[in-house]
Amino acid sequence: MIIKTKINLLILILLFVTATCNSQNTQNQKVQTKSTDRQAVVSGQFYPSNADELKSMLKQLFSSALPNQGIKKVLAIISPHAGYVFSGEVAATSFSQIDVTKNYENIFILGPSHYVSLQGASIYSKGNYITPLGKVKVNTELAEKLIKEYSFFSFNKAAHLYEHSIEVQLPFLQYIMQKDYQIVPVVIGSQDQETLKKIAHALSPYFNSKNLFIISTDFSHYPGYDDAKIVDKRTVNAIKTNSSEALLNTLQSNAERNTPNLVTSLCGRAAVLTLLYMTENEPDILITPVQYKNSGDTKYGDKNKVVGYNSIIFSFNKKKTMKNNEFNLTKKDKKDLLYIARFTIEQYINNNKIPEIDAANFSKTLMTNCGAFVTLHKNGALRGCIGRFDASEPIYKVIQEMAISSSTQDYRFNRVTSKEVSELEIEISVLTPMKKIKSVDEIQLGKHGIYIKKGFASGTFLPQVADETHWTKEEFLGHCARDKAGIGWDGWKDADIYTYEAIVFSEKDFK
Repeated sequence: MIIKTKINLLILILLFVTATCNSQNTQNQKVQTKSTDRQAVVSGQFYPSNADELKSMLKQLFSSALPNQGIKKVLAIISPHAGYVFSGEVAATSFSQIDVTKNYENIFILGPSHYVSLQGASIYSKGNYITPLGKVKVNTELAEKLIKEYSFFSFNKAAHLYEHSIEVQLPFLQYIMQKDYQIVPVVIGSQDQETLKKIAHALSPYFNSKNLFIISTDFSHYPGYDDAKIVDKRTVNAIKTNSSEALLNTLQSNAERNTPNLVTSLCGRAAVLTLLYMTENEPDILITPVQYKNSGDTKYGDKNKVVGYNSIIFSFNKKKTMKNNEFNLTKKDKKDLLYIARFTIEQYINNNKIPEIDAANFSKTLMTNCGAFVTLHKNGALRGCIGRFDASEPIYKVIQEMAISSSTQDYRFNRVTSKEVSELEIEISVLTPMKKIKSVDEIQLGKHGIYIKKGFASGTFLPQVADETHWTKEEFLGHCARDKAGIGWDGWKDADIYTYEAIVFSEKDFK
C-alpha cells in the first residue's frame, strides 16, 4: 500500500516491531547525546518527531478517544505503549480519565524492559526526559533516594536508552496536563515475584491521592483478531479481581491453551503485578476497564496477527453503592444469577466462549453494583471459589466473571473439564460492603464474613464457612489468619479486620 501523506510516512512502522517484547531494530534509533537528559529515541517511529505534527496527532487521538467517564480519585492508569497509529486512541482514553488540573507531587511511570536484561528495576536519576514537545522534569532527588535505600533499585542508563515503554507515555502527559508535574520513570526488568513484591512495598508509601501511577503495557501479542479478544478479556477479568494470584493463574492458563501465534498475554506483566501487589489488600480500590481495542481495529493492522490494548483505571472508591439493609434478591433474581453462572461455565469450558447476556428482563436489583463470590462443589467437595469485594459493576456481570474465574483460575484446583461441568453444584454469595471493626466481639458467626489484612497479606472467609465447620470464633479467626492470609494463627490479633454479610443461595435450593 502506498502511503501518500507526510504524516503517514511517519507511521509506516512494522506493527510487530513496535509491539514486540524482546527485540526492535535499532539501526535508525537516535544516539543518546552526552547530556544527562534522556533524549527522545522513538520519535519519528512510534510518534511524529515534529512538534506541530505530534500536537496535531494528539489532538486527533484525544478527540476520538472515550471522554472522561467521571471516575473519581484516580490512583493509576494502565495505558498501552505501541505506535500511536495502533494504540494511541486507547492510550488517550486512559489519560482522559485523570484530573488534568491536579497538582500531583509525582507521576510514577512503570514500564517493562524490552531490550536490557535487568535485575530489579532501574530508575532514571541523572536528568530529565526530552520529547519533541520539550522537557519532562524527573524528580531526580526522589529517584536517588529510592536507589540509595533499596538494593533492587539502580540507575542503569542502558535500560532507559532505547526503552520506548516510558517515552511513549510522555507526549500524552505534555499535551493534556494543565499543571506542572514531575515524573519518576521506572523500568522493571525482574519477573521474580518476590522482587516485584519488594518493589511494590518500596513504592507503596507513594500510592495515594497525592501521586499518579502510569502502568505501561500492551496485552496479547500476535494471535488472530478473534483469539486476541478472548485472551485479552480473560486477562482483563483477572486484573479486575485485584488479585495477583488470579492474574498469574490466568497468564499461565493463556499460555497453556496453545492459541496460535500467541507470544505473550501481557508484555508489561511485571509492571501490572507490581501495581496489584500495592492494591490487592486495599478493599476500597475500584478497577474500571474503560476501552479495549487491538491493532486489527485500525486501518494499519493485520487481523491475522494483532496486539491488544486496554485502558484500565484504578481509583479509590470509599463510597459504596449498597447498604446492608437496602438490598434484597427475589426468587427470580437468584434463579437468573444461577442461570448466568451455569450457562457461562458451560459455554466457556465447552466452547471457549464468553456468552452475551441479555439483561433486558432482569430486575433493577441485578443492575446494582456489588461484590460477589461464586463457589463450585462437586460431590459435596469444594471445586473452586473466587470472588471480588469491589462494587464496580452490576451484579449480573460480576457473577459471569466470577463463574469463569472459579472454574478456571482457582490456584488450588485444576481447571474444570467438560466432563465435570454437569457434576458441579453452583453456589453464589452476594456481598454487602465491608466494615472495619474495632473488636472481634462485633463478629457474629454465621452472619458475618471476615476479611483480615496485615501489610501485603490478606485472607477472607465467607459467612457460611463458620456454619459448615462449626468453628469457634477464635478458630474462625485463626484459620483465616493462618490458612488464608498466611500470617500465623495469632496474626489476626494485630491485623485490620473487616466484616461483611452475604446473601447465599445455590442450585440445590431450587431442586
